[in-house]
Amino acid sequence: MKVVKDGGHRLFERDPETARVVSEILLDLEKDGLPAVRRYSRQFDQWDPPNFELSEKQIQEAVSLTDAQVVRDTDLCQANVRRFAQAQLRTLLPLETESQPGAILGHRHIPVRRVGSYIPGGRYPMLGSAQMSIIPAKVAGVKEVVAFTPPVKGQSYYPATINAMKKAGADRLFVLAACRPSR
Repeated sequence: MKVVKDGGHRLFERDPETARVVSEILLDLEKDGLPAVRRYSRQFDQWDPPNFELSEKQIQEAVSLTDAQVVRDTDLCQANVRRFAQAQLRTLLPLETESQPGAILGHRHIPVRRVGSYIPGGRYPMLGSAQMSIIPAKVAGVKEVVAFTPPVKGQSYYPATINAMKKAGADRLFVLAACRPSR
């Protein structure tokens, strides 16, 4: 194998300081729950809304604030992804065969009940992540997709990201970042 660029400097499991900080954050989140989430959200993102989950009114407001061309582009992209996911699903057929008398072998595709989908968005929103994670899950029959995107530091969120998450089929939308201590 030819190594083009060594990524060793980015392997945090070899960085004891990062491991220590992450461990402390995880323990704090486990111990204090939502109050800890709020502290870290304020600390890292200057984001402290009354509720991290968006209401239907907030979602509709974000959709209405999204540029019309972005809405059309998102709709086109999502229609393509949805068509492909549906075609792909049709190829995943259950199988049942009797390998010998009385011995039935096979498989069935049973969707999971709930999926969490993280849509990157901090400095650079990644709308495609909504299409590529939420749509296939919904097409596969997942009952509930909970989607998360980070806030824009000290502000709010990208309306286009909320539009993409909602139109992809997310059932619940949250604006909440993963903790990211600065180095």
